[in-house]
Amino acid sequence: MNNTQTRPDRGPQMDAFLSRIGMAQAMRRMLAGDASFRRYERVEHEGRALVLMDAPPPWEDVRPFAAVTQLLVQAQLSVPTILAADEAEGFLLLEDLGDAVFTRVLQAQPEQEGTFYAAAIDALVALQREAKADALAAYDLPVYLREVALLVEWFLPQVLGMDAARALRDDYLRRWQSVLEATPLKQSVLVHRDYHADNLLWLSSREAHRRVGMLDYQDALRGDPAYDLVSLLEDARRDVDAATVRTCYAQFLAATGEDAAAFGQRYAVLGAQRNAKIIGIFTRLCVRDGKAHYLSYLPRVWAHFMADLAHPALAPIRSFVEAHVPPAWRGSFTPDMTRGGMACIA
Repeated sequence: MNNTQTRPDRGPQMDAFLSRIGMAQAMRRMLAGDASFRRYERVEHEGRALVLMDAPPPWEDVRPFAAVTQLLVQAQLSVPTILAADEAEGFLLLEDLGDAVFTRVLQAQPEQEGTFYAAAIDALVALQREAKADALAAYDLPVYLREVALLVEWFLPQVLGMDAARALRDDYLRRWQSVLEATPLKQSVLVHRDYHADNLLWLSSREAHRRVGMLDYQDALRGDPAYDLVSLLEDARRDVDAATVRTCYAQFLAATGEDAAAFGQRYAVLGAQRNAKIIGIFTRLCVRDGKAHYLSYLPRVWAHFMADLAHPALAPIRSFVEAHVPPAWRGSFTPDMTRGGMACIA
């Protein structure tokens, strides 16, 4: 059953906002939406293309995006300039960085993957060196645990039923707490949290790491340098070539001077943490919100998750998964919305 709230029609409010800033004659057209209530429209005004972010209160808040944008602009990274804002109404008018999203360009030009991803590593290193993170909330143990809980709260009930999943929740979280506390995770850099191909743009007219435009960073926290590298290389939505993964991983280590063994543990733990969260979120998007297409990504996410769990530091989580999630449920999925849940294709 779809329990999601209906997104309000905000057309009149968007037109009123544009009128207030002297753009009453602007033309709007849908650009993109995402898993949240946010949506984006391209605005054409006097021969210029701009982007309107529509983030309806109370479900969304544009202020975090504006605050992080300021940090990234100060760090001289490529992010959209904010040209006008109405924070109370949930509108931002943004510079249009174009349509050259990594995912879209690489579908047509897969041979460019190495070039794009090398530049994305350079941009990530610059972000971590230059962007000030002191004012951001910490990516700490309570946040990590709240996120990994999504797997047992949303995915596991599809496997075992709600009562059985609830009975396992405390054991699952105790295991995660022991793993996370035993891992020397840092809180030293600005963590984008969704640093992957769908949120990166190729800006060919710019130089060095500024060729990489960044989007969707409003949830940034102060955390560990490994997190965004995992986000880039263990992408939920596209397969990154294994050679590209190896090259980029080595490039990041060389650029940051991280200790290989210590970083490898943090990378695996945060990879598993992130993928557990994504499994839960994508299940919720299907079961609660009726967005069944997110199930198509689950086999890839499960493959990343199980690869991360091969690290010895994650043995408690691996044994939990092997005991309670049958192999068929780590495979392909299809929605069965007639019973409000999911069905597994073994």
